[in-house]
Amino acid sequence: MSAHHQKRESHRGIRLIIIASILWGTVGIATQAIYHRSDMTAITVGFYRIALAVPFVVAFSCMTVGWRGLLVSRCHLPRMAMIGAMLAFYQVCYFSAISYVGVAVATLVTLCSAPAIVALLSIVWLNERLTRQTLLALTFALVGTCLLVGMPDAVVARGDLLTGVLLALGSATGYAIVTLVGKSLSGQVDPIHSTTVSFAVGALCLLPLALVDGMTLKMPLEIWGLLGYIGLVPTATAYFCFFAAMRHVKASTASVITLLEPLTATLLAWVLFDERLGIVGMCGALLLMTAIGVLYRANDGNGAGDT
Repeated sequence: MSAHHQKRESHRGIRLIIIASILWGTVGIATQAIYHRSDMTAITVGFYRIALAVPFVVAFSCMTVGWRGLLVSRCHLPRMAMIGAMLAFYQVCYFSAISYVGVAVATLVTLCSAPAIVALLSIVWLNERLTRQTLLALTFALVGTCLLVGMPDAVVARGDLLTGVLLALGSATGYAIVTLVGKSLSGQVDPIHSTTVSFAVGALCLLPLALVDGMTLKMPLEIWGLLGYIGLVPTATAYFCFFAAMRHVKASTASVITLLEPLTATLLAWVLFDERLGIVGMCGALLLMTAIGVLYRANDGNGAGDT
């Protein structure tokens, strides 16, 4: 593969992850609308999010590669199942962490630790080289995320804080495994395979928890519409873009770019709900955008060969 073609594919992968991150950023707005209109719990929303994505990815697979596209090699199945299990795991850990330490602490610990975990594990697991540009972008992104999310000022009990932080770190680790396993499969299987099998396994893992949580099918059409949007757009479409991009982008690079998710959510909340961003938040947003620029620039010339 020529250096020019490699650079072009790398840039395409970065753009796909940017799209995925922006779509993921809309989940919070849609979920908030569901909470305002129903008494649905976070676990149930998480189940529906993955379960409703399954028919979409199956239909897409049938339209693009036919029914044969759903056939998966046995040697790839365990890793696809692991992705699905980790999708369920990191959602449960995150929602549980919120119950102990609140949204601010849980979000901050999860978002800031995930890229660092991915960067460290990718060196050992995938033999990826951590470049100066990636480290610089990671620093900008983590500081920017802290400024954007804000440092929590709520006081929680020491035992709750420890439990909540451990759960948030568990969530970040689950996300890191999804990223790394997805990267390891990216050059071997079609992204639609990974997406379909992973979502099916994730839905099965969350189904018992959702049933215990009081899941019901009797909901207004408006709620089904919001759940359908979450399943189709920020789940099926976003994860397909993410897994497709992993063929051409390093796991550590991808984990940094996905920090655009909280930026998107913040900007949407600013526009739709008049939640002011503030000077500090704007500085955080600028640092996040700078991090993406550093990564994109790193893939011009010598950086293209690192992805």
